[in-house]
Amino acid sequence: MTSKSPDDALFSENERTAVVDAGRQYADIGSIGLRAGGHLESVTVAYETWGQLNDARDNAILVCHALSGDSHAIGWWDRLVGPGLAIDTNHYFVVGSNVLGGCQGSTGPSSVAPEGLPYGSRFPAVQIEDMVVAQERLMRFLDIERWALVAGGSMGGMQALSWAVQFPDSVARVWCTASCSAHDAMQIGFNESSRQAILRDPEFRGGDYYDSCGPVNGLAVARMIGHLSYLSEDSFRQKFGRRLQDKENFAFDGGIEFAVESYLNYQGDKFTARFDANTLLVVTRAIDYFELPSLDGAKAEFLFTSFDSDWIYPTHQSVALNKMAIAAGLLSKHVEISRPWGHDAFLLDGEVQGSLVRELLSSGK
Repeated sequence: MTSKSPDDALFSENERTAVVDAGRQYADIGSIGLRAGGHLESVTVAYETWGQLNDARDNAILVCHALSGDSHAIGWWDRLVGPGLAIDTNHYFVVGSNVLGGCQGSTGPSSVAPEGLPYGSRFPAVQIEDMVVAQERLMRFLDIERWALVAGGSMGGMQALSWAVQFPDSVARVWCTASCSAHDAMQIGFNESSRQAILRDPEFRGGDYYDSCGPVNGLAVARMIGHLSYLSEDSFRQKFGRRLQDKENFAFDGGIEFAVESYLNYQGDKFTARFDANTLLVVTRAIDYFELPSLDGAKAEFLFTSFDSDWIYPTHQSVALNKMAIAAGLLSKHVEISRPWGHDAFLLDGEVQGSLVRELLSSGK
């Protein structure tokens, strides 16, 4: 592992993922029957686009977001998506959408149901495959026949994998970074801890809290749990160590003593201003349900990347995906990247990932 110090952006997560409404558009894609048996009568997908679709209509790229992301890919993936970057908006028509079940414009638990009240506890279970169906409807709405690339990290990587299997003729290439074919017990355990923080908040009210402040305390704690898993031990050590917060000695008063405590409280509290607790429940369940047994039937060329310091989505999971692609007779490559930033390295590394993505896009597929 390299000895590079923590990237300042690693500890500015709320700023990097701040909500941006400008440029957001909406597509009404009709009703969707869900894999778990539920049904949504009317679905809206929030999306953004950058660049221009060429005359051949073969330069479209779909960028799929992770758990707490949204359609504004040029913001949260600002080292990879934009003019002159690996996913070059001067050359490609780039599409980002908010997932089904989300809370940034797409139909989700906080959306108003047809009878005029928020779905709340009535919102059905959504799976990764359902999110992809909604994206495929958006693809047709935009009159795109085939993606030159479907890209995503973490939960976004799961969506990219599903695209290759669900709609194999619609995907030329897939880039899946810091992701896996199925969560293991530890990954599910972290998500369940986050869910319980919300479910045990008295203000959760069974999910029907939209006429009140809602379970903001539980949601803040859930975000703290998640954030701890996204970073590395080395990053926390170098940034905070055992440094005290605005004091020289312990106060022994039950309040915040360490700088890292202050930081996590800030991250949790600010997160509640842009995210919905029910969405966190729905989306973490979706990624826990996800299980890809094989890539049989896929036709895309694959690139898998992982990071040596990512302990929540460790490299062996990407190695397994690469073997799965090769077993299905597909062109595939895996690269482990050395960065000291943990899981969030997939958001911050533009250099190595960027070079690999440029190489993938230059292939003749």
